[in-house]
Amino acid sequence: MEPEILELESFLPYRLYRLADAVSREFSRIYKDRHGLTRPEWRTFAGLGQHGTMTATALGEQSAMHKTKVSRAVAELERRRWLIRTPDEKDRRVEHLTLTKAGVAAYREMVPLAKAFERELLARLSADERIAVAEGVAALETALYGD
Repeated sequence: MEPEILELESFLPYRLYRLADAVSREFSRIYKDRHGLTRPEWRTFAGLGQHGTMTATALGEQSAMHKTKVSRAVAELERRRWLIRTPDEKDRRVEHLTLTKAGVAAYREMVPLAKAFERELLARLSADERIAVAEGVAALETALYGD
């Protein structure tokens, strides 16, 4: 009996990874060209823009990034003067990260570009395909993360 072979091209985890990576690379051109940001820097920047103040731990959980990537991204955004660190009053090991005025201005510039990218990406699909993608992604998220 021959050993079973896994066809990566039809293996859902592999397909999802490749698709997510391709979309991420295409989108990265926007924030890389505009501000020279790396993917971890963008994810950190976008998380702070959305939520206001976060800890590095919360940013890592939200973006599924390892703490060293978050740490490097935070250091670079701080070097650009786009974020500030405020030590926690009760636990000095914890820092609260917040965008500066310059960081908020850059974020506000990027939001319409990100939304336009998403619209253009989805415009490549029919209305039925857009619904199917949204429902499929939601179903997988529910199956993996719960309600």
